Amino acid sequence: MANFFDRNRAAASSSKNPTNKSIIETAPAAQPWTEKYRPRSLEEVKSQEHATETLRRMVNASNLPHLLCYGPPGNGKTSTILALCRELFGPELMKTRVLELNASDERGLSVIRERVKQFASLHLTHPSSEEYRKKYPCPNFKVVLLDEADQLTQDAQGALRRVMEIHSATTRFALCCNYISRIIDPIASRCSKFRFKALEGSEAVARIEAILKAENVKYEEGVIERTLKVSDGDLRRAINLLQSAARLVGASSSSSTSTSNSTNGHKKRVIADESDEEMEDVDTAAAASKPAAQSNNNNMIKISDINEIAGTFPPNLTDNLISVLQKGNTRNYNNIASEITNIVASGYAANEVLSALYSAVVLGEEDVTVAVNGKQDAAMRKKYKLTAIFSEFDKKLVDGVDEHLALLDMSCQVAGVLAA
Repeated sequence: MANFFDRNRAAASSSKNPTNKSIIETAPAAQPWTEKYRPRSLEEVKSQEHATETLRRMVNASNLPHLLCYGPPGNGKTSTILALCRELFGPELMKTRVLELNASDERGLSVIRERVKQFASLHLTHPSSEEYRKKYPCPNFKVVLLDEADQLTQDAQGALRRVMEIHSATTRFALCCNYISRIIDPIASRCSKFRFKALEGSEAVARIEAILKAENVKYEEGVIERTLKVSDGDLRRAINLLQSAARLVGASSSSSTSTSNSTNGHKKRVIADESDEEMEDVDTAAAASKPAAQSNNNNMIKISDINEIAGTFPPNLTDNLISVLQKGNTRNYNNIASEITNIVASGYAANEVLSALYSAVVLGEEDVTVAVNGKQDAAMRKKYKLTAIFSEFDKKLVDGVDEHLALLDMSCQVAGVLAA
């Protein structure tokens, strides 16, 4: 250990051998699927024809108003605006004509006063050739894309309104948000509004199937449907979940490609200052030591992998809990307490259990509240009572109640309603 920290010895060693320095050869990082398969043109944007058709006419006219795109997350708002800018300016002028501020940037007043105002004040850059202008319209304005604009403070939105007024001749603002009600009226009234709806099930499934096929990923039946369900219609989250699952089980072709490249010498290497020892990438070493038979058996994405990565309450545990609640009542406390203890010990959050129970009992296709003597209204009254219990439990979670005790209390109340 003393030799390791001896700087004089390390300096002498490096002076004798000039090539004995830290060398890092990093293979290109795997690109996220959400960026790799992001729509590059308006034609590739699916399920938003009402918006893309209007934007297409704006591109043909080389005229663009301020835009306000709103809707649920992961439905193509930012991708549509970027595709629009790409068709307007082309790849050469995208860096100088488009300023994108996303969720990773600050959202205070200083951002509007400094970055946005400074960009809006810059002179326009023009295409280098006439052929480029014939291919792309290149209108005489810049575009500022503010992603998640509803997270801007009230003061920042007020400053943005003033900047929009002053620089409207040379700058267009495209705002993307989830909740249009959080955008102040002076800004909303200056923008053309486009509502982005959630993707329909068949179109979302087709899009994900195309991505998995392009990546040569194997998956069992029902994986895509389960992924879309746990992502609540957020296609971006669904794609990220599947990419994480593919990396976890080694189902992606890119992972096998990186393994083969590492065997040919194209791998991450770290050469220490005092020795010529090479340290392989952790993932590469693990893949090399993994038996081939085991890799072939586990390289398929399963529904259980999606549940584990998403952190949702698994359907089988939901069915087990409902079965215990249906069979028992408030007097059958031991079985209910044992089931809740196992759930808490497994690390599942109380809000996930609540969401799973609510979806299965109240919103599920199977009616777990069987009508009494064939009377449907009795079953509906049970659902009303269960909804009230779930609402009260949700309020307790917001107030910071102990999750174990709250789950136990809620389960006993639900058991009493189901057994009535």
